[in-house]
Amino acid sequence: MSDHALRLLREQPHLAELAAFPFNFDLARADHGEAVRLASSGPLEAVAGDDTGGTYFVCGDGSVLYADSEGSAGIIGNSVDEALEVLVGLPGWHDYLGLAPADGEEKIRAAVAETEEEIREYHGIDDERTELRAGLGLPERSPVELIGLLHAALLRTEPDFLLLNAEEGGAHDLLDRHPRPPLWEAVLARGRTDLTLLREGSAWDEVTGDRARRALALRAAQFDRREGDLPLLRHLLRHEAEASMTDELRLAAVLVGLHGHAEDLPLLYEVRETDFDTWCGLGGMPEPGADPAELRSWARGLDDSLFGTDPADEPLFTWTDLAHEQGLVELARAALIRRLDDIDFRAYRDARDAKAMERRDASQLSQLVYEFEQLGDTFQALRAQRLYVPLQTRAWDRVSALLRLARLEREEGRFGAAIRTLASLRDTLAEPDGGVGDSESDNSLGHWQRTNLGAHIVEEHYAVARTAATDTALAGEVRAVTVAAGELLARLSGTARANVERHLAGTTDTHTDTQTDIRAAIHTDTGAKPDDDVSAEPTPPQPSAG
Repeated sequence: MSDHALRLLREQPHLAELAAFPFNFDLARADHGEAVRLASSGPLEAVAGDDTGGTYFVCGDGSVLYADSEGSAGIIGNSVDEALEVLVGLPGWHDYLGLAPADGEEKIRAAVAETEEEIREYHGIDDERTELRAGLGLPERSPVELIGLLHAALLRTEPDFLLLNAEEGGAHDLLDRHPRPPLWEAVLARGRTDLTLLREGSAWDEVTGDRARRALALRAAQFDRREGDLPLLRHLLRHEAEASMTDELRLAAVLVGLHGHAEDLPLLYEVRETDFDTWCGLGGMPEPGADPAELRSWARGLDDSLFGTDPADEPLFTWTDLAHEQGLVELARAALIRRLDDIDFRAYRDARDAKAMERRDASQLSQLVYEFEQLGDTFQALRAQRLYVPLQTRAWDRVSALLRLARLEREEGRFGAAIRTLASLRDTLAEPDGGVGDSESDNSLGHWQRTNLGAHIVEEHYAVARTAATDTALAGEVRAVTVAAGELLARLSGTARANVERHLAGTTDTHTDTQTDIRAAIHTDTGAKPDDDVSAEPTPPQPSAG
């Protein structure tokens, strides 16, 4: 994308002055005032600003992103040249964010004429526009053309140019309010194409052999059901079984079962017997030889409770998972961030309403943490986990949530925060009610020393100590965490302790002093020696996490 005009503005002060006034593209106002970044982590360079506190950023592909001072942002041009065409040709462009080519030439020209007449009451724009266009080599376009450019650019803002507050992680609102297609429509597009190919008898091997395409084709079939689809549904069902138990495998079984053909029962039974997960996931399925009506009844029950025919009824995570599978990572990320922002806003709104906080569904936050981690976005996963932790009322759940929080903080390089989180975790181990409940009635942590949770707690203490050792300002805290880890290790059962020691023996650390402290803690606090055999104790079943 061309930045010819930007170079000219930087080289010729007179042109830069014209751009700054009256067209409000001021190179001297490039400081946005708060740290921002793209959700995609793509490059972002502030190049100019305006007198309202807004800032113009150039993205990695040359697109210009405008962020106002009220927390909204949008792409306004595919390049600096194009953005300047809009700014110079439509000096009142902020007033036209709701306009689109579909509004028609008459409405567009009337809106532009009205705004420009108001501007002319205070200062000139016509001669200045002619001079700046000539100096920058910008073409003269009609208001209708410019509105078309602006409208098309704005619609490209999400997902690739979603702007975040760099510290808190929340997303800016869209600069415009033009309707966008729902997430499911973009995700299903490939699946609908593949379903058409399957119905035409082509690309069977290509579609069924590709996990992402197969899943999308099944989802397309879910919302476009036809009597003649049974052969291709059987084919998709056989291949989906290779992926073990998935939502799409259950969907394929349901779509086949809804046809109610007794001859499909052996196939369905064979798929159910693929492994233990499929046996559990397809439970309740009629055995071979059952009445077709029974098969239809089983399929209809699952369809009513889990699937249906309206894509808008599907959970958000269905579409974000499918988007991720087909490589639409930024589409998935943007949708997940928007959902997290909604929950974060409700948490802020309900902060003084304990009952409202208790009513909130923590399962969505837990799922968001998982989804962000799948995307490799630890920053947003950490945001979600911070909201999740206070919602845990059982001691076991609080400790598990704090452990995950400490890991995410460590992975984000927030070592001081991770150390403080581990201190809160130890407080909960010492006093399970944490001052908010009845510890005598909550015995979920009664055997933490003999479980995998106990081992993971100790391992995370040592992991934080190793990684935080690079921060000399935290030397005292690192030593305290190392000592605490040794004390916790001493409380583990023989088997759990041996597992931790084996794990630690396989870790490497470039910080020699910390590694020495860890080894000393292991062999001093536990009474073990490097060559001792640690007695193995049976580990009882892990308490339910609820």
